[in-house]
Amino acid sequence: MNEEFPAEVKGKGTPVEFRFQDEARIGQQGTLSRIWAPIGSRPPMVRDNRRANACIHGAICPRRGIGAALIMASANTEAMNEHLKEISAQAATGAHAALICDGAGWHAKSKDIVVPSNITLITLPPHSPEP
Repeated sequence: MNEEFPAEVKGKGTPVEFRFQDEARIGQQGTLSRIWAPIGSRPPMVRDNRRANACIHGAICPRRGIGAALIMASANTEAMNEHLKEISAQAATGAHAALICDGAGWHAKSKDIVVPSNITLITLPPHSPEP
């Protein structure tokens, strides 16, 4: 986790863009099917058993009104690295992005995470916001 801004950002007048990141899994998972039938009978029922899904990774910068998003097959370190590349490419020239993330293991805890030099990851504390 690198929650400390790099020395070249501190006190140099470098603009900082705050971005908020999260991901969501969307898709289908088959469910139980129920139909009306006489008691004691077991009529055949067609049921969709497919399990197809995708993960949408998104980050927004409210100040600039822009976002960076990717649709990936899963939410893992590899997908997070690709998302970080996209966020880095969309940061304003000469700006540094402070990316606020939740505590998912693939955000900052993974040893294989590659954070571009113009991004600092800021991890929210557990259970935030508190009720």
